[in-house]
Amino acid sequence: MSAACDLLLVGAGHAHLGVLRLWAAGRRPRGRIELVCPEDAAWYSGMLPGLLAGRYRSEECCIPLTPLCRAAGIEWRQAAVTALEADSRSLRLEGGERLQGRWLSLDTGAPPQAPAHEDADMELLAVKPFPAFLARWQAWQRAPERLAILGGGAAGVELALAMARQVPGLALFSAAELLAGHPPSLRLRALQHLQAAGVQVHERCPVERIRGAALLSRGQPVWHGPRLLLASGASPLPWLRSSGLASDLHGFVAIASTLQSLSHPQVFASGDCASLAGTPRNGVHAVRQGPLLAGNLARALTGQPLQDYRPQRHSLALLADGRGGALLSWAGFTTEGRWCGLWKDWLDRRFVRRHQGP
Repeated sequence: MSAACDLLLVGAGHAHLGVLRLWAAGRRPRGRIELVCPEDAAWYSGMLPGLLAGRYRSEECCIPLTPLCRAAGIEWRQAAVTALEADSRSLRLEGGERLQGRWLSLDTGAPPQAPAHEDADMELLAVKPFPAFLARWQAWQRAPERLAILGGGAAGVELALAMARQVPGLALFSAAELLAGHPPSLRLRALQHLQAAGVQVHERCPVERIRGAALLSRGQPVWHGPRLLLASGASPLPWLRSSGLASDLHGFVAIASTLQSLSHPQVFASGDCASLAGTPRNGVHAVRQGPLLAGNLARALTGQPLQDYRPQRHSLALLADGRGGALLSWAGFTTEGRWCGLWKDWLDRRFVRRHQGP
Protein backbone atom coordinates (compact mmCIF):
# COMPACT_ATOMS: atom_id res chain seq x y z
CA MET A 1 0.00 0.00 0.00
CA SER A 2 1.23 3.49 -0.85
CA ALA A 3 2.10 5.85 1.99
CA ALA A 4 -1.04 7.34 3.51
CA CYS A 5 -2.15 10.77 2.32
CA ASP A 6 -3.53 13.34 4.71
CA LEU A 7 -6.51 13.66 2.37
CA LEU A 8 -7.70 11.67 -0.64
CA LEU A 9 -10.18 13.33 -3.00
CA VAL A 10 -12.05 10.68 -4.99
CA GLY A 11 -13.71 11.92 -8.16
CA ALA A 12 -13.82 15.28 -9.92
CA GLY A 13 -17.44 16.25 -9.54
CA HIS A 14 -18.70 19.81 -9.29
CA ALA A 15 -18.11 20.09 -5.53
CA HIS A 16 -14.49 18.93 -5.80
CA LEU A 17 -13.92 21.36 -8.66
CA GLY A 18 -15.01 24.14 -6.33
CA VAL A 19 -12.59 22.86 -3.69
CA LEU A 20 -9.69 22.85 -6.14
CA ARG A 21 -10.58 26.34 -7.41
CA LEU A 22 -10.49 27.81 -3.90
CA TRP A 23 -7.26 26.02 -3.04
CA ALA A 24 -5.69 27.27 -6.26
CA ALA A 25 -6.59 30.78 -5.09
CA GLY A 26 -4.45 30.30 -1.98
CA ARG A 27 -6.70 28.55 0.55
CA ARG A 28 -5.09 25.12 0.38
CA PRO A 29 -4.59 23.46 3.78
CA ARG A 30 -1.28 21.90 4.70
CA GLY A 31 -0.63 18.21 4.17
CA ARG A 32 -0.28 15.68 1.39
CA ILE A 33 -3.43 15.74 -0.73
CA GLU A 34 -4.15 13.61 -3.78
CA LEU A 35 -6.99 13.49 -6.30
CA VAL A 36 -7.97 10.14 -7.81
CA CYS A 37 -10.04 10.27 -11.00
CA PRO A 38 -10.31 7.91 -14.00
CA GLU A 39 -10.46 10.75 -16.54
CA ASP A 40 -8.04 13.56 -17.35
CA ALA A 41 -10.76 16.20 -17.52
CA ALA A 42 -13.97 17.06 -15.69
CA TRP A 43 -16.97 17.62 -17.94
CA TYR A 44 -19.47 20.33 -17.13
CA SER A 45 -22.88 18.70 -17.53
CA GLY A 46 -24.71 21.99 -18.04
CA MET A 47 -23.10 22.44 -21.46
CA LEU A 48 -23.72 18.92 -22.77
CA PRO A 49 -27.06 19.74 -24.50
CA GLY A 50 -25.39 22.68 -26.26
CA LEU A 51 -22.53 20.44 -27.34
CA LEU A 52 -24.96 17.91 -28.83
CA ALA A 53 -26.87 20.70 -30.57
CA GLY A 54 -23.63 21.91 -32.17
CA ARG A 55 -23.24 25.20 -30.29
CA TYR A 56 -20.10 24.20 -28.37
CA ARG A 57 -16.90 22.33 -29.09
CA SER A 58 -15.82 19.53 -26.78
CA GLU A 59 -12.88 21.49 -25.41
CA GLU A 60 -15.23 24.30 -24.32
CA CYS A 61 -17.22 21.93 -22.09
CA CYS A 62 -14.51 20.30 -20.00
CA ILE A 63 -11.92 21.32 -17.44
CA PRO A 64 -8.44 19.73 -17.75
CA LEU A 65 -7.39 18.38 -14.36
CA THR A 66 -3.61 18.62 -14.72
CA PRO A 67 -3.33 22.45 -14.63
CA LEU A 68 -6.07 22.77 -11.99
CA CYS A 69 -4.38 20.25 -9.67
CA ARG A 70 -1.02 21.89 -10.27
CA ALA A 71 -2.43 25.30 -9.36
CA ALA A 72 -4.06 23.83 -6.24
CA GLY A 73 -0.81 22.17 -5.19
CA ILE A 74 -2.14 18.62 -5.07
CA GLU A 75 -1.11 15.36 -6.67
CA TRP A 76 -3.32 13.82 -9.37
CA ARG A 77 -3.59 10.13 -10.11
CA GLN A 78 -5.53 8.98 -13.18
CA ALA A 79 -7.08 5.73 -12.03
CA ALA A 80 -10.45 4.09 -11.46
CA VAL A 81 -11.46 2.97 -7.97
CA THR A 82 -12.74 -0.60 -7.68
CA ALA A 83 -13.22 -0.88 -3.90
CA LEU A 84 -13.38 1.24 -0.75
CA GLU A 85 -12.93 0.00 2.81
CA ALA A 86 -14.54 2.65 4.97
CA ASP A 87 -13.08 1.47 8.29
CA SER A 88 -9.49 1.81 7.09
CA ARG A 89 -10.23 4.61 4.57
CA SER A 90 -8.37 2.68 1.90
CA LEU A 91 -9.02 2.45 -1.82
CA ARG A 92 -8.23 -0.31 -4.26
CA LEU A 93 -7.52 0.86 -7.80
CA GLU A 94 -7.68 -0.94 -11.11
CA GLY A 95 -4.49 -2.93 -11.36
CA GLY A 96 -4.54 -3.76 -7.66
CA GLU A 97 -2.76 -0.72 -6.19
CA ARG A 98 -4.06 0.48 -2.82
CA LEU A 99 -4.19 3.99 -1.37
CA GLN A 100 -5.01 5.14 2.14
CA GLY A 101 -5.93 8.51 3.57
CA ARG A 102 -6.39 9.96 7.04
CA TRP A 103 -9.41 11.70 5.55
CA LEU A 104 -11.43 10.88 2.43
CA SER A 105 -13.74 13.04 0.33
CA LEU A 106 -16.02 11.38 -2.22
CA ASP A 107 -17.50 13.26 -5.19
CA THR A 108 -17.75 10.49 -7.75
CA GLY A 109 -21.10 11.20 -9.33
CA ALA A 110 -23.64 8.45 -10.00
CA PRO A 111 -24.47 6.76 -13.30
CA PRO A 112 -28.07 6.54 -14.62
CA GLN A 113 -30.08 3.52 -13.60
CA ALA A 114 -30.83 0.95 -16.30
CA PRO A 115 -34.01 -1.15 -16.43
CA ALA A 116 -33.77 -4.91 -16.07
CA HIS A 117 -33.25 -6.53 -19.46
CA GLU A 118 -33.50 -10.01 -20.88
CA ASP A 119 -32.42 -11.05 -24.38
CA ALA A 120 -32.14 -7.35 -25.15
CA ASP A 121 -31.90 -6.57 -28.85
CA MET A 122 -31.45 -2.89 -28.11
CA GLU A 123 -28.29 -0.85 -27.65
CA LEU A 124 -28.18 0.92 -24.28
CA LEU A 125 -26.12 4.04 -23.76
CA ALA A 126 -25.82 5.91 -20.46
CA VAL A 127 -25.31 9.68 -20.55
CA LYS A 128 -22.53 9.24 -17.95
CA PRO A 129 -19.57 8.95 -18.06
CA PHE A 130 -19.49 11.69 -20.67
CA PRO A 131 -16.43 10.62 -22.71
CA ALA A 132 -17.90 7.17 -23.43
CA PHE A 133 -21.30 8.68 -24.16
CA LEU A 134 -19.93 11.25 -26.62
CA ALA A 135 -17.84 8.67 -28.47
CA ARG A 136 -20.85 6.40 -28.94
CA TRP A 137 -23.18 9.28 -29.84
CA GLN A 138 -20.81 10.29 -32.64
CA ALA A 139 -20.97 6.73 -33.96
CA TRP A 140 -24.77 6.80 -33.78
CA GLN A 141 -24.83 10.01 -35.79
CA ARG A 142 -23.08 8.28 -38.68
CA ALA A 143 -26.02 5.86 -38.94
CA PRO A 144 -29.10 7.53 -37.40
CA GLU A 145 -31.83 5.27 -36.00
CA ARG A 146 -34.99 5.68 -33.94
CA LEU A 147 -34.14 6.52 -30.33
CA ALA A 148 -35.83 6.52 -26.95
CA ILE A 149 -34.67 8.53 -23.93
CA LEU A 150 -35.42 7.25 -20.46
CA GLY A 151 -35.77 10.05 -17.92
CA GLY A 152 -38.27 12.88 -17.56
CA GLY A 153 -36.13 15.23 -15.50
CA ALA A 154 -34.26 18.29 -16.69
CA ALA A 155 -31.49 16.19 -18.26
CA GLY A 156 -33.91 14.08 -20.28
CA VAL A 157 -35.84 17.12 -21.53
CA GLU A 158 -32.70 19.01 -22.55
CA LEU A 159 -31.23 15.98 -24.31
CA ALA A 160 -34.47 15.32 -26.18
CA LEU A 161 -34.64 18.91 -27.43
CA ALA A 162 -30.97 18.82 -28.47
CA MET A 163 -31.26 15.47 -30.30
CA ALA A 164 -34.77 15.59 -31.76
CA ARG A 165 -33.78 16.93 -35.15
CA GLN A 166 -30.78 14.59 -35.46
CA VAL A 167 -32.64 11.27 -35.35
CA PRO A 168 -35.50 9.90 -37.51
CA GLY A 169 -37.77 9.44 -34.49
CA LEU A 170 -37.45 10.23 -30.79
CA ALA A 171 -39.52 9.20 -27.77
CA LEU A 172 -39.10 10.46 -24.19
CA PHE A 173 -40.27 8.34 -21.24
CA SER A 174 -40.94 9.73 -17.78
CA ALA A 175 -41.95 7.54 -14.82
CA ALA A 176 -43.89 10.48 -13.33
CA GLU A 177 -45.06 13.74 -14.85
CA LEU A 178 -42.43 15.52 -16.87
CA LEU A 179 -40.16 17.75 -14.74
CA ALA A 180 -41.73 16.57 -11.49
CA GLY A 181 -40.65 18.88 -8.68
CA HIS A 182 -40.61 21.93 -10.95
CA PRO A 183 -43.51 24.38 -11.38
CA PRO A 184 -46.38 23.06 -13.56
CA SER A 185 -45.93 25.99 -15.93
CA LEU A 186 -42.37 24.87 -16.69
CA ARG A 187 -43.69 21.43 -17.60
CA LEU A 188 -46.22 22.98 -19.98
CA ARG A 189 -43.52 25.07 -21.64
CA ALA A 190 -41.32 22.02 -22.04
CA LEU A 191 -44.17 19.97 -23.50
CA GLN A 192 -44.82 22.66 -26.10
CA HIS A 193 -41.17 22.66 -27.18
CA LEU A 194 -41.02 18.87 -27.29
CA GLN A 195 -44.19 18.69 -29.36
CA ALA A 196 -42.85 21.30 -31.79
CA ALA A 197 -39.64 19.23 -32.13
CA GLY A 198 -41.63 16.08 -32.93
CA VAL A 199 -40.76 14.22 -29.71
CA GLN A 200 -43.25 11.58 -28.54
CA VAL A 201 -43.64 12.14 -24.79
CA HIS A 202 -44.82 9.32 -22.52
CA GLU A 203 -45.59 10.59 -19.02
CA ARG A 204 -46.41 8.44 -15.99
CA CYS A 205 -44.95 5.52 -17.93
CA PRO A 206 -42.29 3.78 -15.82
CA VAL A 207 -40.11 1.45 -17.90
CA GLU A 208 -39.28 -1.56 -15.77
CA ARG A 209 -37.82 -3.98 -18.29
CA ILE A 210 -36.36 -4.40 -21.77
CA ARG A 211 -37.33 -7.50 -23.69
CA GLY A 212 -35.82 -7.94 -27.11
CA ALA A 213 -36.26 -4.60 -28.89
CA ALA A 214 -39.18 -3.50 -26.71
CA LEU A 215 -39.54 -1.31 -23.63
CA LEU A 216 -42.04 -2.72 -21.15
CA SER A 217 -44.13 -0.68 -18.74
CA ARG A 218 -46.39 -2.53 -16.31
CA GLY A 219 -45.70 -5.66 -18.31
CA GLN A 220 -46.84 -4.21 -21.63
CA PRO A 221 -44.67 -3.10 -24.59
CA VAL A 222 -44.75 0.69 -25.02
CA TRP A 223 -41.99 1.25 -27.59
CA HIS A 224 -39.93 -0.75 -30.08
CA GLY A 225 -36.58 0.39 -31.42
CA PRO A 226 -32.86 -0.22 -31.66
CA ARG A 227 -31.42 2.39 -29.28
CA LEU A 228 -32.06 3.60 -25.74
CA LEU A 229 -30.40 6.53 -23.98
CA LEU A 230 -30.35 6.40 -20.19
CA ALA A 231 -30.85 9.81 -18.55
CA SER A 232 -32.97 8.48 -15.71
CA GLY A 233 -32.55 8.53 -11.95
CA ALA A 234 -29.05 8.01 -10.61
CA SER A 235 -27.79 4.73 -9.15
CA PRO A 236 -24.94 4.36 -6.62
CA LEU A 237 -21.62 2.98 -7.81
CA PRO A 238 -21.29 -0.69 -6.80
CA TRP A 239 -18.08 -0.16 -4.83
CA LEU A 240 -19.78 2.51 -2.73
CA ARG A 241 -22.62 0.11 -1.90
CA SER A 242 -20.13 -2.42 -0.54
CA SER A 243 -17.86 0.08 1.23
CA GLY A 244 -19.37 -0.19 4.69
CA LEU A 245 -20.52 3.43 4.69
CA ALA A 246 -23.99 4.16 6.00
CA SER A 247 -26.41 4.69 3.12
CA ASP A 248 -29.97 5.73 2.45
CA LEU A 249 -32.66 3.36 1.19
CA HIS A 250 -31.33 3.64 -2.36
CA GLY A 251 -27.68 3.00 -1.52
CA PHE A 252 -26.31 6.56 -1.66
CA VAL A 253 -23.84 7.67 1.03
CA ALA A 254 -25.82 9.11 3.93
CA ILE A 255 -24.26 12.34 5.17
CA ALA A 256 -24.79 14.93 7.89
CA SER A 257 -25.10 18.67 7.28
CA THR A 258 -21.31 18.94 7.64
CA LEU A 259 -21.09 16.65 4.55
CA GLN A 260 -19.55 13.88 6.69
CA SER A 261 -20.65 10.26 6.49
CA LEU A 262 -23.14 9.41 9.23
CA SER A 263 -21.19 6.26 10.07
CA HIS A 264 -17.58 7.28 9.32
CA PRO A 265 -16.96 10.97 10.16
CA GLN A 266 -13.48 10.89 8.58
CA VAL A 267 -15.19 10.37 5.22
CA PHE A 268 -16.91 13.27 3.45
CA ALA A 269 -19.28 12.90 0.50
CA SER A 270 -20.95 15.42 -1.80
CA GLY A 271 -22.75 15.71 -5.10
CA ASP A 272 -24.74 12.90 -6.67
CA CYS A 273 -23.09 10.08 -4.72
CA ALA A 274 -24.32 11.52 -1.40
CA SER A 275 -27.71 11.72 0.29
CA LEU A 276 -28.47 14.69 2.57
CA ALA A 277 -31.96 15.00 4.06
CA GLY A 278 -33.93 17.84 2.51
CA THR A 279 -31.45 18.43 -0.31
CA PRO A 280 -32.28 17.44 -3.91
CA ARG A 281 -29.56 15.55 -5.74
CA ASN A 282 -28.64 17.90 -8.60
CA GLY A 283 -25.80 19.94 -10.02
CA VAL A 284 -26.97 23.18 -8.42
CA HIS A 285 -26.47 21.86 -4.90
CA ALA A 286 -23.25 20.08 -5.85
CA VAL A 287 -21.76 23.40 -6.97
CA ARG A 288 -22.97 25.15 -3.81
CA GLN A 289 -21.48 22.47 -1.59
CA GLY A 290 -18.00 23.17 -2.99
CA PRO A 291 -17.05 26.22 -0.87
CA LEU A 292 -18.35 24.70 2.37
CA LEU A 293 -16.61 21.41 1.59
CA ALA A 294 -13.32 23.21 0.97
CA GLY A 295 -13.60 24.94 4.32
CA ASN A 296 -14.63 21.81 6.22
CA LEU A 297 -11.82 19.72 4.75
CA ALA A 298 -9.32 22.36 5.86
CA ARG A 299 -10.93 22.50 9.32
CA ALA A 300 -10.89 18.71 9.61
CA LEU A 301 -7.19 18.58 8.80
CA THR A 302 -6.44 21.14 11.53
CA GLY A 303 -8.89 19.90 14.17
CA GLN A 304 -11.27 22.85 14.03
CA PRO A 305 -15.10 22.74 14.34
CA LEU A 306 -16.97 22.13 11.11
CA GLN A 307 -19.76 24.19 9.56
CA ASP A 308 -23.16 23.06 8.28
CA TYR A 309 -24.40 23.14 4.70
CA ARG A 310 -27.71 24.95 4.49
CA PRO A 311 -29.38 24.60 1.08
CA GLN A 312 -31.06 27.64 -0.34
CA ARG A 313 -34.83 27.55 -0.41
CA HIS A 314 -35.05 28.29 -4.14
CA SER A 315 -32.82 27.20 -7.01
CA LEU A 316 -32.57 28.73 -10.45
CA ALA A 317 -33.31 26.28 -13.28
CA LEU A 318 -32.30 27.05 -16.88
CA LEU A 319 -33.14 24.35 -19.43
CA ALA A 320 -31.69 24.61 -22.94
CA ASP A 321 -34.41 24.47 -25.61
CA GLY A 322 -32.18 23.01 -28.34
CA ARG A 323 -32.21 26.17 -30.45
CA GLY A 324 -30.16 28.64 -28.45
CA GLY A 325 -32.86 29.72 -26.02
CA ALA A 326 -33.76 28.37 -22.60
CA LEU A 327 -36.65 27.82 -20.20
CA LEU A 328 -36.26 29.53 -16.83
CA SER A 329 -37.74 28.69 -13.45
CA TRP A 330 -37.23 30.53 -10.16
CA ALA A 331 -39.38 30.38 -7.00
CA GLY A 332 -42.48 29.33 -8.96
CA PHE A 333 -41.99 31.90 -11.72
CA THR A 334 -41.24 30.64 -15.23
CA THR A 335 -40.41 32.26 -18.54
CA GLU A 336 -38.42 31.49 -21.66
CA GLY A 337 -36.67 33.08 -24.60
CA ARG A 338 -33.46 33.78 -26.39
CA TRP A 339 -32.27 36.02 -23.56
CA CYS A 340 -32.58 33.07 -21.14
CA GLY A 341 -30.34 31.08 -23.45
CA LEU A 342 -27.78 33.88 -23.53
CA TRP A 343 -27.84 34.08 -19.74
CA LYS A 344 -27.39 30.29 -19.46
CA ASP A 345 -24.50 30.43 -21.92
CA TRP A 346 -22.81 33.17 -19.88
CA LEU A 347 -23.23 31.24 -16.61
CA ASP A 348 -21.98 27.98 -18.13
CA ARG A 349 -18.93 29.54 -19.76
CA ARG A 350 -18.12 31.39 -16.54
CA PHE A 351 -18.22 28.14 -14.57
CA VAL A 352 -15.73 26.45 -16.89
CA ARG A 353 -13.50 29.52 -17.09
CA ARG A 354 -13.36 29.91 -13.30
CA HIS A 355 -12.17 26.33 -12.84
CA GLN A 356 -9.51 26.27 -15.52
CA GLY A 357 -5.97 26.47 -14.16
CA PRO A 358 -3.74 29.40 -15.11
